Amino acid sequence: MSRGTKLATLLAPLALTPTAFAEDVAPRAAKLIDFGGGWAITNSMFTGWMISGLLVALVLYLVGTPRILPTKGQAVVESLIEALRDLLEPIVGKKAFPIAFPILVTFFIFILFHNWMGLLPGVGTMGWGTTDAAGHFHLTRPLIRPHNSDFNGTIALALISFGAWLIIIFKIAGPKLILWDLFGNKAEKKETPGWLYPVLALVFLAVGLIEVFSIAIRPFTLSVRLFGNVFGGENLLHGTGFFFGFYFMELLVGLIQALVFTLLTSVYIGLLCNHGDDHAEDAAHGDAHEAPH
Repeated sequence: MSRGTKLATLLAPLALTPTAFAEDVAPRAAKLIDFGGGWAITNSMFTGWMISGLLVALVLYLVGTPRILPTKGQAVVESLIEALRDLLEPIVGKKAFPIAFPILVTFFIFILFHNWMGLLPGVGTMGWGTTDAAGHFHLTRPLIRPHNSDFNGTIALALISFGAWLIIIFKIAGPKLILWDLFGNKAEKKETPGWLYPVLALVFLAVGLIEVFSIAIRPFTLSVRLFGNVFGGENLLHGTGFFFGFYFMELLVGLIQALVFTLLTSVYIGLLCNHGDDHAEDAAHGDAHEAPH
């Protein structure tokens, strides 16, 4: 066998043909390197590392050495940070904001770019496959897959979000406020009839148990929402032969899903950590009303 024939044989599984575009993509990431025992490097993991490295390099390139008079690149990054700050600070509260903001920004940028990278040519359509008797190529193991089109990737993001939420609420709110917020009787005792107050206590206890269940399934709901939209969009593009008009829709979907994931994490934090700001404002208003004129 000649050297040219050997090279063609090796490159044949990596062929990229139009027939691969029309095929649906598998919901499970393909293993690029299998270590055995359930340990492997998948194509979505490889993509996640690659895009994360490019994002870090891009930010370092744009910002460089921070200056008081910012460069154009630094101004772009600072404008994005300021926009997210104005959006997220009222939601999470001033006390939790310094701790929560770095991870919220990371979620938004990471998810946004990984959603959009699925639109790049060759993503999900270049890799290893087989050729049938009719000479049609069938892609079975893509080299690159969007990180968020794999459920393992989105559940990892959701678990990180849940873990960060636990750390922040226990640090800012504390166990006492958390228990009161979940199970406490929020009715004003002075303004509630004596017979009704114990009944309301039981109602709030039942509502608290439902809320605990809702909290427990948050990682699942967060991950499924992101995975379903990204994986569905990937299948839409493949099924329509990468029709150009759907690119604009997927750009919008990628932005919305990054915002939804970030905002939901912010809301979960703010529900427990924003109480302090409200109480402080109420106390300040109360002192102002009681002050002599």
